[in-house]
Amino acid sequence: MHAPSSLSRLALSLALAAFSASCALPAAAHPPVARTPGTPPGIVLPPTDETVPPPPAWDGVAYRGGVVSVSHPLAAKAGADVLARGGNAIDAAAAIQFVLNVVEPQFSGIGGGGFMMVHLARHGKTFAIDGREMAPAAATPTQFVLSGVPANQRFVIASTSGLAVGVPGTLAVIDHALKHYGTIRLSEALAPAIEVAEKGFRINRFLAANIAGDGGRTGFQPETAALFRPGGVPLVEGDLLVQPDLAKTFRLIAKHGPRVFYRGEIAQAIVAAQQRTRTPTPAEGVGRMTLQDLADYQVKIREPIRVDYRGWTVADMSPPSSGGLTVGQMLEMVERFPIGDAAQGFGFGSPTTLHVMAEAMRLAFADRAVWMGDEDFVPVPKVGLLDPTYVASRSAMISTTSRMATPAAGNPLPFDTVLDSGKDRRFHPKHDDDEHRPSHTTHYSVVDKWGNVVSFTTTIESTWGTGITVPGYGFLLNNELTDFNFDPAFNAETGNPGANDVAAGKRPRSSMAPAIVFKGREPVLAYGSPGGSTIINSVFNVTLNLIDHGMSIQQAINAPRLSVTSAAGTISCEGVEPFMQPKFSIATQDALRSLGHVGLGAAGANGCAATIGSVQGVVIDLRTGRQYGGADLRREGTVLGLKRVKAHGPHPSKGHGEDETED
Repeated sequence: MHAPSSLSRLALSLALAAFSASCALPAAAHPPVARTPGTPPGIVLPPTDETVPPPPAWDGVAYRGGVVSVSHPLAAKAGADVLARGGNAIDAAAAIQFVLNVVEPQFSGIGGGGFMMVHLARHGKTFAIDGREMAPAAATPTQFVLSGVPANQRFVIASTSGLAVGVPGTLAVIDHALKHYGTIRLSEALAPAIEVAEKGFRINRFLAANIAGDGGRTGFQPETAALFRPGGVPLVEGDLLVQPDLAKTFRLIAKHGPRVFYRGEIAQAIVAAQQRTRTPTPAEGVGRMTLQDLADYQVKIREPIRVDYRGWTVADMSPPSSGGLTVGQMLEMVERFPIGDAAQGFGFGSPTTLHVMAEAMRLAFADRAVWMGDEDFVPVPKVGLLDPTYVASRSAMISTTSRMATPAAGNPLPFDTVLDSGKDRRFHPKHDDDEHRPSHTTHYSVVDKWGNVVSFTTTIESTWGTGITVPGYGFLLNNELTDFNFDPAFNAETGNPGANDVAAGKRPRSSMAPAIVFKGREPVLAYGSPGGSTIINSVFNVTLNLIDHGMSIQQAINAPRLSVTSAAGTISCEGVEPFMQPKFSIATQDALRSLGHVGLGAAGANGCAATIGSVQGVVIDLRTGRQYGGADLRREGTVLGLKRVKAHGPHPSKGHGEDETED
């Protein structure tokens, strides 16, 4: 691990001391359900007051032997098969990841990284395995300041060059998880993926659309083009995709273990491949990773961020991800509002509910832009950012009658027992361009028959990553380093700590937010999403749907989402796809415009045309032990379970990828 120098620590301390706060000092609704306030349906606990009726049971297909919820049916089958053979949730997660590398190569794979949230039922222990990509030892804060590249092209050029490649961590996560918490060998976890890669599979409409679109990334490099655009013609839905090079790579790993990837012939191929560049000055754009960088890579075990929300505990990813802190801040900021109470104007999809959500997003993203990064390099004020007094001061800036001016980042330091600073300065980030950076990823959730839970978000960053396929080995390299600040932000005079500036050995700030929700000490829900910085807002939306709006897991996933990803940002929203019920109406959108929100198009028009995230989730009913799943039709979401039991109520996604597997 590369640590900051004493000089950089001193400079950082000066910046933190200089920084301070800016704070100022309260429709269509989901049908009401009989439930204890703040309790999602299906969570039936020992009653503390027998006059309060228990909530209704979860609807949908119920299981007892484990459930997987995955964005592709072939990967879901691989995970369910592992469970059926007696494997646990960690084993199933490993098999799923490798098959996803085959069937969703544009989203994740061994050339990328991820965060695996794990709950071990026997020990009552919850933790995260951090497999985030790392900057190589030769990385510098100014490496993305490219000469001869216009500002509006800098991201595209940099993100499709080797300069953007971080040291991959996905394989290290899977290997660590299997060795410490699994029951099967790495070679067994790889077997289903090897079979699918060798025999091939029929590509779905999502993969076909990504091959044809995404700025032509599959055509930038010859190996990628040969695989996905043979003869210059993009593959289409239904075509057979066979990947012999990837199968060979998986066989090498199965035989020799991860050492061949991090120290052997695959490592040599990775270092050579990241020398590709699309910059006008080639020397600027080549990757800086060395064999030593690969050999030095290690996963980290992290303590999750935990936030109490209306009697539920949401455990989510800690730094270097901003996911847990940002979701947590937003939940705490909206807790003072009666979200879910249609009689007070806070029903699902009402203008007031959406307005309050958008304002909380803007405030949290303002803090995120300044304070969040890799805490192994930069002190992140985790305590201060979630301190009740601090969050209350931020929440007080939300008015229900108008959109606030662009908020500055606040000052959590006086509320942080570790990073206390009494200095008082206001800091406005000069820009935050997360909303302009496209990003794709994938998420899946697993629960086994023993109650072990995995919530895993995994990525190669942008769709197709860099677009560089490692020659002869068949997997794509990430462009994760573009998650760092493109321009160094550290400034001791203004107080910007440069939390997400590039540094040697540092992990770039992430938005990934694999969540596990608890009632007391027992896990009840696990879910997450892809989507770059919109990941945070997808998890926020679904959490409110479950806890405040009383939805089942499938209803919470199907519902349309709202997203704002910067302090000054515009609203993106959904309301087009047929599975979204209810949709955000034009009248609701006009009401948001009248409050001052932008990004919705002209008055009287439907500006809700985005597709935000793809949430896959699992549920454990605490009273009955029954398990449920919800899958997102924004991709080919699939739920598979073992030992099916009688369902309760109508199945909200019948005919859309749900199935059962019996022991």
